[in-house]
Amino acid sequence: MNNTRVRAVDGKTFRKMFSVGTRWLERAAPDINAINVFPVPDGDTGTNMLLTMRSAVEEGATANGQGVGAVARAMAYGALMGARGNSGVILSQVWRGFADALEGSDTVNGAELAEALARASATAYAGLVHPVEGTILTVLRDAAEAARIAADVEETVFVSVLEAVVEAARQSVAATPELLPVLKEAGVVDAGAQGLYVLLDGALSSLNGRAKEQKDARPVLVVAEVQAVQKSTSATTQVEVPYGYCTNFVIEGKDIDVDKMTKRLAKMGQSLVIATDSSSGSSLVRVHIHSFNPGDVLNFAAKLGTLHQIEVHNMDDQYEEYIKLQRARLPQVDTAIVTIASGDGLFDIFNSLGATIVVPGGQTMNPSVRQILQAVDMAPSDNVILLPNNKNIVLTASQVQGLSSKRVSVVPSRTIPQGVSALLAFNYD
Repeated sequence: MNNTRVRAVDGKTFRKMFSVGTRWLERAAPDINAINVFPVPDGDTGTNMLLTMRSAVEEGATANGQGVGAVARAMAYGALMGARGNSGVILSQVWRGFADALEGSDTVNGAELAEALARASATAYAGLVHPVEGTILTVLRDAAEAARIAADVEETVFVSVLEAVVEAARQSVAATPELLPVLKEAGVVDAGAQGLYVLLDGALSSLNGRAKEQKDARPVLVVAEVQAVQKSTSATTQVEVPYGYCTNFVIEGKDIDVDKMTKRLAKMGQSLVIATDSSSGSSLVRVHIHSFNPGDVLNFAAKLGTLHQIEVHNMDDQYEEYIKLQRARLPQVDTAIVTIASGDGLFDIFNSLGATIVVPGGQTMNPSVRQILQAVDMAPSDNVILLPNNKNIVLTASQVQGLSSKRVSVVPSRTIPQGVSALLAFNYD
């Protein structure tokens, strides 16, 4: 049979597709982690999606020999129980949408794939209290729309529809920086969106022969067609607000009122994602939330049922690791210049004059010693010149000299014009 004209796939082939996609995700995970800047730059999106998919594929094996509906349901359960982080919980909702759409089916054709993707997109959006465009959600929706159009043209040819899905996902990933400013500033595409594209492209490769041809090759990733703005390289705009704790757990109960639970949890933190095993009267609920008081979250959840797989991570620690990773990726320079300014206009001016990192701050928003120290530590050089550009920040900047292991020289610029003059006079040779 010519695999490029596959009209429908059974449960075994369906699981194999995403098993290959998971292998591709494994190879791409380090690169996906490196571009993880939203919602929190903690460098773990690729890993979280990989762990979620491994659990899904492993659970899918329990439905071996059964139809695609049973396999999808098993994979949805595996994804729910193995979900990690924001991206993993969203991915588990994608699988629940697949499972709901394919319930009772022996095979899935192109038109049914389109329906499953539409259901997956709707389910994923419903799992977030505040959906954000320019993320995995947007790519999933665009892929579903492409599948619908392709199914109208190609009727039921599964592989043709999947090819349209992968191409639409690629284009949608490339466009994410235009929808989410933090991505455009960093010069990257959305990490979760990239992960979904890799997963789908890997699944397609198992049908069109590329999986064998590229057995050991790293997947081709989508590259942002925008230039990074150096001010975001330090990610210091994020440092002003502590991250708190990334809290994940599963509630096992009886007829849990998910809507009521969601409204209560939404008041306890941010980045709330809820994944369930059914649309109503859920017995299993996966929760992901960023909270400064994880104890309060867990105490509330314990009243709804038994808690399992409790994980609480300090996101400040994760951020520190991300900073180290980003510094390692920056090109080394003989002398790095860290300067302080406020507003996009001044950011652009200092960047154009050669500043390596611009820390947000000024007359009404003085950065802390910790913020400046983080920028200095991230700077891609052991020699750092520090320009405070404000009389109230000079003393704070001077304290960094004794805290950093680098050779830090503070030029006591007390105004923005003095800082600009210092950069103009600096001899980079």
